[in-house]
Amino acid sequence: MDAFASLLERLLLTPARSGKLALLRGWFRDQPDPERGWGLAALTGELKLRHVKASLIRELIEDQTDPILFRLSYDYVGDLAETVSLLWPHRVNQGPGPELSSVIEGLSAATRKEAKTLLSEWLDVLDPKGRWALLKLATGGLRVGVSSRMAKRALAEFGHVQPNDIEEIWHGLQSPYTTLFDWLEGTAGRPTPDIAAPFRPVMLAHALIPRAARTDDSQGVLESAVTLPEFAAEWKYDGIRVQAVAEGQTRRLYTRTGDDISHGFPDVLESLNFDGTVDGELLIKTETNGVAPFSALQKRLNRKTVSTRLLKAYPAFILAYDLLIEGQMDLRTAPFRDRRRRLETFLERHGSPGIGLSPLIEITDLEMLDKQRNHPPLPEIEGVMLKKWDSPYLPGRPKGYWYKWKRDPFLIDAVLIYAQRGHGRRSSYYSDFTFGVWRTTTEGRALTPIGKAYSGFTDEELRQMDKFVRNHTTERFGPVRAVLATEAEGLVVELAFEGLQRSSRHKSGLALRFPRIHRIRWDKPTAEADNLETLESLLANKIEPAASTGLV
Repeated sequence: MDAFASLLERLLLTPARSGKLALLRGWFRDQPDPERGWGLAALTGELKLRHVKASLIRELIEDQTDPILFRLSYDYVGDLAETVSLLWPHRVNQGPGPELSSVIEGLSAATRKEAKTLLSEWLDVLDPKGRWALLKLATGGLRVGVSSRMAKRALAEFGHVQPNDIEEIWHGLQSPYTTLFDWLEGTAGRPTPDIAAPFRPVMLAHALIPRAARTDDSQGVLESAVTLPEFAAEWKYDGIRVQAVAEGQTRRLYTRTGDDISHGFPDVLESLNFDGTVDGELLIKTETNGVAPFSALQKRLNRKTVSTRLLKAYPAFILAYDLLIEGQMDLRTAPFRDRRRRLETFLERHGSPGIGLSPLIEITDLEMLDKQRNHPPLPEIEGVMLKKWDSPYLPGRPKGYWYKWKRDPFLIDAVLIYAQRGHGRRSSYYSDFTFGVWRTTTEGRALTPIGKAYSGFTDEELRQMDKFVRNHTTERFGPVRAVLATEAEGLVVELAFEGLQRSSRHKSGLALRFPRIHRIRWDKPTAEADNLETLESLLANKIEPAASTGLV
């Protein structure tokens, strides 16, 4: 564990991407098998230790120290692993610490009770840095600034291959990836995915915005990026990106990150009456063959099994917009124009009831497209996709080919009413905020919560809001602070959000989709913040689906 703990600490303290890549390459070079493979699995999120949850870690530390002291310390530190690693009693001469492979193999085979015993024994012999790394590993929340994509790039640089070569075979490999490292070191051939109907790395789009609104290099500039005759336009639906693969008798459904969600969508699998790979959007069908809101899809997601009742109430389907494999033919190097033509013929030939064709938008100029983007025919459409007709299907986010142009967000002025500390580098700041709008009651106007937001502000604005929370706290509820919020005093922010829906889980009866802070209104009196009726009006004025969209 010592070497892995040192790697995590150095990754956490190294801000530069190039520095992190160098550290990862060094890990792959210097560590033996299976240590380096298990470390790779942990860094890419492929490692799942099902019996180690945060509740078990809390039980462990509360057996060793005063529970009240732990809770106060945790509230101050903001990170469970760091808190426990510092509070755990130090015991001298308890023997050597465990190897990374021993920890993973031990916890993978352990019951919850056995996992608790193993963790306690290991915490006794490790120093604080080792304890921190052990608990981060066990719970899966490393948070050291390394994405799965970055780890795979480091692998590619280590083995002098292209990142896409790694992506192509990644989802058919098993940790600790000994065959992968054998190939990268030149002692064996390229490993072949050992599963039927494998996942293919997806192609992603860049955000498209007007030049005046550009904030970073990942965004495409509308005025210079798009020439309409060279681009096709499609609606961007509010579902989840999926890849449907059928190969022989094997059928699988993957998310854009390669997670296999086939078990949760048997109705979709039954529709895969072809040999090939289709890229599209997973949606829920309404009774009139329209598209249901994203909240309906959420009822089907993250389930190990799905009941007959859910299948009937929330039938899923795919809106297809690309064809990657047709039979034995790989189409990814072909231009989008050809793939689109083949997709239309492919779907017409197979006539699958659970797969519809994503319609193209007829456009003549960007001004017309801009109007359509902000006034789509269905509320479940969140913008448009622009795809260059001659674009091949390339993994990752290549520049110049695909753009997403989302409709302008809804904006509403809301009042800060609660705050809680964040995690990681934000653990010392109040950065998780709850906001409310005014509601008329029999006793007058009162604030009702409408949602939480913890993004959309700069580091300087975070410090300012943290200071405001500390100086205007009125009550404490465990880790949560209630903030002064009256018609005369308080803090107003402009919240941006993508959509709105009914929700019985929220006191206001409404739920915001992707809320974030658009700007802080230090200048605006709290009494002038918006009312709940404003949100109700937005919901009431949503465009209702047509009786039948003809999509499926």
